[in-house]
Amino acid sequence: QVRLVESGGGLVQVGDSLRLSCKCSGGPCSEYAMAWFRQAAGQERERVAAVDWIGGATYYAHSVKDRFTISRDDAKDTTYLQMISLKPEDTAVYYCNTGAYGRDFWGKGTLVTVSS
Repeated sequence: QVRLVESGGGLVQVGDSLRLSCKCSGGPCSEYAMAWFRQAAGQERERVAAVDWIGGATYYAHSVKDRFTISRDDAKDTTYLQMISLKPEDTAVYYCNTGAYGRDFWGKGTLVTVSS
C-alpha cells in the first residue's frame, strides 16, 4: 500500500517562500509520477504541479508557473514543492498524489496559509 505524507506547510506572509515535502513509502516510489494538488476552502481540488517518474518532464498550472518548482529526490523517495512569491490566493491545503496499481493515492495534506 502506497503511503504519502506531506509536511512543510504553515503560516507565511505575502511574498514569502515555503518548501513542501512529500515522503512516499510502500512501493517503488521512484517509478511513479508524482503531483501536488491544492484545495482552497469552498473550491475544487486543482493540480498545481507534476513530475514524471523519470524526473524530467514537469507540469505547472498557469497560476503558479514561474513561482512554484516541483522536484524529486528518488534516493529519499521524496517529492518537493518549492514555492516563492506566495500570494493570499495560494492559501489552501496542499496534497501529494500518485497513481499506482490502477488507483490514486493521496496524502492527508498540509495547510499553507498566506497572510496579507
